[in-house]
Order: sequence, then structure tokens, then C-alpha cells
Amino acid sequence: MVLRKHAFINPVLPSCLRASRAFPSSTKANAFLRNARFCSTRHRLGRPGSGRVVASAAVDLKFVKENLPAVRQNIADRAVAADADLVVKLYDQFVQLSISVDNLRQKRNENAKLMKSAGKMAPEQRQKCIAEGKELKSALADLEVKLAEAEQLLDVEASKIPNMTHPSVPRGSEENSALLSEYGTKQTSETAGMELKPHLELATALDMVDFENAARVSGHKFYYMRNAGALLELALVNWAMTIMAKNGFTLMTTPDVAREEVVAGCGFQPRGESSQVYRIEDSDLCLVGTAEIPLGGYHSGQILDKQQLPIKMAAFSHCFRREVGAAGSTTKGLYRVHQFSKVEMFVICHPEDSDRLHEELRLLEEEMYSSLGLHFQVLDMPTQDLGNPAYRKYDIEAWMPGRGSYGEISSASNCTDYQARRLNIRYRESQGDNRFVHTLNATACAVPRMVISILETHQQEDGSIRIPEVLRPFMGGMEEIKADHVSHKTREAVSATQRAV
Repeated sequence: MVLRKHAFINPVLPSCLRASRAFPSSTKANAFLRNARFCSTRHRLGRPGSGRVVASAAVDLKFVKENLPAVRQNIADRAVAADADLVVKLYDQFVQLSISVDNLRQKRNENAKLMKSAGKMAPEQRQKCIAEGKELKSALADLEVKLAEAEQLLDVEASKIPNMTHPSVPRGSEENSALLSEYGTKQTSETAGMELKPHLELATALDMVDFENAARVSGHKFYYMRNAGALLELALVNWAMTIMAKNGFTLMTTPDVAREEVVAGCGFQPRGESSQVYRIEDSDLCLVGTAEIPLGGYHSGQILDKQQLPIKMAAFSHCFRREVGAAGSTTKGLYRVHQFSKVEMFVICHPEDSDRLHEELRLLEEEMYSSLGLHFQVLDMPTQDLGNPAYRKYDIEAWMPGRGSYGEISSASNCTDYQARRLNIRYRESQGDNRFVHTLNATACAVPRMVISILETHQQEDGSIRIPEVLRPFMGGMEEIKADHVSHKTREAVSATQRAV
């Protein structure tokens, strides 16, 4: 195996090291790297068709070193297993080893230059020069192995450090989330004057969903959407995509698989017992858990023009999640499944604009869910509920009357430059000044949770479901889903939709 040499693109390294850092080509170094498990911070990503190999640090190591007390406190606030002091120690060792390797390379080059005139040397001088060259080669090979090992250890520990946190974010666990706003009227069996049923009972009676046959075909927590259920799923997707188009998003459909390094670059854990990611055996591919992953990878390894920003993308995708440890009555039915459809928003922007765009994404979500007639609350999530990439995260929880509790239907996160560093997405601020972009993501419509909210909120006494007005054009004008003529009404709606198209 011969490793391709490449520049190690890392703005936190001293400038004298940036040009000279390359993977070692010695036999020992190759053997070490061949047997090593590459961590999530090294990516084989570059401009399309360029063939370049690029890499970026998971975090700004210089920032960690210069702001160690703040980084320590942030780790404590988030209650994550990371050690900032160890990262700084490993970083210092890595820099010193890099300098030592560069010094040895310089001496080796000087020796090689002398050897070009070996024919003019005295025999003793020539032998001395040859011996010195062998010693330098051996010493350099050993040091390059140590450097590669130090780099890997640094990468592993640095990847555990979470993003910094917005100063307004509440500290603590989920119970400390801050209520920002509330929409709609909370329904209960008492206020509705009838028994409010859970979505699974409603959907089964209306022949909208089938878990039993899906379990036989695919396993537990898979399902078929049937009749008006299938039509409702497609209506929600088309409704969300139409709104995205009206708000200036580039509409996309994405691959349902992504390379491990892209999954890890977005901040997800592709390996390990607690991973929620399905991996494809004998490949470096994973099934995506959200369109955030293929959208995040879309511009990986690229330098964007400042005038291109912001780039707003919205994508429909299937999402696959292992849901390790998920059990209990609150996860029954469609609430927690292994595969579902979702429309996701993803924004790449100038760092100065990310806070403003985060608010815009939240307001767009609120407008969308209000139009469906749902009761929901908007929460500013606390530090211990933030994933490593998120600088700040808003969750929207809809009231699900049949379930008797709130359930998350959406989230919107500002990830600042956390994902951009790992995916190496930069923009050109000025000539020779390339900086990392900021990325944001937000849920437009997670179909199963939205179906739950609609069925339980708009159920009627006879077991039928009133369809929100904004969805009716996408369901051929259907106003209700009724048990006594579900198939007939579904056929009518399909025919009406076909005529409209």
C-alpha cells in the first residue's frame, strides 16, 4: 500500500508546518497507518474531479489552547466525555514532533544534495556521507511513525470536544429548557368532550398503516403506509417542499447512503454500540439518518465565493435509524421507527449571518406548523441536550392528545463552524483569506411525527380525521378521512390529483 501524499490543510498549525506536513512514505509509517483505524477528522474529500485529498481538524486547536478555562467549562456544562487538557497536551506534542520531523527532513535533503557530488569526495568523506544518510533515513522513519501516532491520538481526543455554546442557552439537563413561545389550543378529552384516541388506534381503524405485515417483511418498527395514509405522507412532503421553494431554498432529493467520513464530518457517530447509524457491511457506506448528512457533504472540500452565501438547500430523503435503547409505550406506533420520510433544511452561510438565519429558520417552522392547526411549544434547549455540533438548538414539541404528552416534531440548530471544519467547507473572504463557513439545519417535516400530530389533533367523534386546509390541495381536495369509505375516497383523491397534474 502506498499512501498518497497531501498537504495537511489545518489553519491552526504554524505557517512553517502547513506547507511541509505530509503523510510519511516510509515502510514503517505505512504499516502503522495501514493498521490504524482512521478517526472521524480525516476525510478523503476534495473538489469534484480534483482527486485531492484534504483534511481538517475537528475543532480549532489553537482556540482550545488559548481559551482552555472556557473550553473546560463548556465541556462541564454539556456533561460530555472530553478532556481539553489532554487535547492541549497532545497538540503540543504533535507540534513539537512536526518541527522535529521537518528538521530531520531538511538535514536529509542537505545530505542528499551533498551526495550528488559524491564522485568528487574523498573515500572517507563519501562513506561518512552515506552513513549519515542512512542514519537520517532511519531516524526520520521512526519519528514519522511517532508523528502519525501522535496525530491519530490528537484527532481522536479532539473529536470529542463539543462546539462552544451560545451564552443565552440554559445550563443543565432537558428539564431546564426555556419556553420561548406557544401556539394553538391544548386539547384534552375533557375540553374536546370526547375520548381522544392515540394515533395507532385511529390509523389502524382507518386502514392507513400496517405494522404487522411490515414486521414480517422487514422487522420490528417498520411499517407500510396505506390508502389515505400513503396519500397523507406524500401530501406532507409536497406541502413542505412547496413552502421551501417559496422561501428561496434549492430543492433536492439526496442519496440515501453516505460515506462514513461524511457521516462523521456532520457530527454523527457511524460506529460503536450506541451508534444510531446503519452501516453497510464490507463498505464505507452508511444509511443516512437525515438529509443533513448528504446536504452537508455536498460542498465538502470546497472553497465557495463569498457572493454565493447563503446557500439554502431543502431536501426530501428517507431516514434510517437503529433507535438503540428505544422502548416503552411512548414509542409505540409511528413515534419511533427505523425508517421514515423527512424534508430537511440546510444552510451554509457567512459566520456573521448564522444567528439571524437561525431565527429565520425557527420562524419558518412556527409558521408551517401553525398552518396545520397544531398546538405546539418552542423550546431553547439546554446544554446537556445539545449534540456536539450544535452551538444553539431550538426544539418544537407538538401536543399529541391521544398520547397525552408533547412530542418533538422538529429542531433547528446553528452549528457555527463545527461541521464546516470537519467537512472542510470554506469561503473566500478576500484574496488569500479563506475562512470556514457556518452551517445550520432544521426540520421542515418529519412525516411520522407530523402524521401523529395531525391524526390526534384533528380526530372527530366518529373516528374520522379532518384534513388541515393547507394539505387538501395536495390530497385532491379530500377534506376528511373516514372509515366507511376510505378506499373510495382515496381513489377519488388520487384521480383528482392526477387531473390537476
